[in-house]
Amino acid sequence: MKLSSFIHFATFGVKTILFRKREAILGTIIVTDKCNLSCKHCSVNNITAIVHPYEQVKDEMKQLYDMGVRILFFCGGETFLWQNKGKTIRDLVIEAKEMGFLIVNVVTNGTYPIDLPEADLILLSLDGDREHHNIIRGETYDRIFDNIARATSDNICFYMAVNQINKDCIEHVCRTARDTKNVRAVSFNFHTPYPDTRELALSKEEKQACCDTIKRMMKEGAPIFNLKSALPYLVNNNFPTPCYQCVVMENGKLNVCGRCIDVPGLCDECGYFFVAEYTLLFRGNLKIVFEMLGTYLKYI
Repeated sequence: MKLSSFIHFATFGVKTILFRKREAILGTIIVTDKCNLSCKHCSVNNITAIVHPYEQVKDEMKQLYDMGVRILFFCGGETFLWQNKGKTIRDLVIEAKEMGFLIVNVVTNGTYPIDLPEADLILLSLDGDREHHNIIRGETYDRIFDNIARATSDNICFYMAVNQINKDCIEHVCRTARDTKNVRAVSFNFHTPYPDTRELALSKEEKQACCDTIKRMMKEGAPIFNLKSALPYLVNNNFPTPCYQCVVMENGKLNVCGRCIDVPGLCDECGYFFVAEYTLLFRGNLKIVFEMLGTYLKYI
């Protein structure tokens, strides 16, 4: 991370904590909900299958930038399916950097060639070992690893949603992240139980067991892009929600925190690690502050 970026984020954090501000720093743009997969845990793919126009996405980028957002995520659907007027997701990343966003990340299922060195992180969904990943996402595991091997940069971070199917695969994914070329780290979430996928949710006891594994792998030096101090809050779902410092833009609609905020009761069962980490950070939790500093400086 550049020194200028570090200073900007540090200043934002101090002001937010001291003055209890609610301005956003992290924004996500959903460029399409079109996806080539039908994953068992996903509730948001191919609802419209619309690829949003380039001009609209660029206007949304400017709107978020003018709000003060400096960390930008492009999400889907599948982001690498986004093409419009000769532009691809790579063009959006380059334009976001030119616009002034300090960190630009892309979320993908990894089934398309990964030629995106301009992104700070490519969050690539890996949901277990070959057997369990393929149960969730179809026969994609080998194709994903072929694409990782051919990637043009080492900016990949595995992104695992832990659920009833893959809850015993955390250690495997941690070791795979450690041992795979072009992969920098792994980031975890717990399954957030939308009404149509509630059967995949973990119990409190299962979450605790998963967190115990994550902590053990951290101790062993696995490259985990999460914060140890936030784990008890995720087990107990007692972190504050929503996260006002995060916003999501989808087809012109701006949501605080995430797309799931409109689902009654879902915030109380939130499994997004970053929501816990950011809300605790901006409430001034000192352990979180220092852990985040070390983690971001190491992996971004």
